[in-house]
Amino acid sequence: MRAILPHLFLGNALDARNLRQLHELRIAAVIDLALEEQPAQLSREIAYCRFPLADGVGNPSWLLRAAIETTLSLVDQSINTLVACSGGMSRSPSIVAAVLSIAHHRDPDECLLELVRNHPREVSPPLWADVKELVASW
Repeated sequence: MRAILPHLFLGNALDARNLRQLHELRIAAVIDLALEEQPAQLSREIAYCRFPLADGVGNPSWLLRAAIETTLSLVDQSINTLVACSGGMSRSPSIVAAVLSIAHHRDPDECLLELVRNHPREVSPPLWADVKELVASW
């Protein structure tokens, strides 16, 4: 898990299930994007938002929009939030890059490049195209 902003963290499925680390970082909300993972079992005080996204084509635009809007709302309110997918290399960076692009009025490709620079990545081109299309309509 790594901090992107003071209240925004990016991680993977293991991070989203590591209660000790979540509590140490005072994570108040987890955005879980991994379709293939079982829902996390978290403590009662952590909000859990699951948006089961496929790492590729076929995601309904309403589901992508809901993941972006929810994350954006939490970040706007300075809520410590973890955005996670299976490996933390495609869906979570895509959604976080969309949030950064919208929040800071920046090009989504630039935001994504900054997020993945010097980190493992396997961003799905079809998923990223769908996310960018939504960001352009914001």
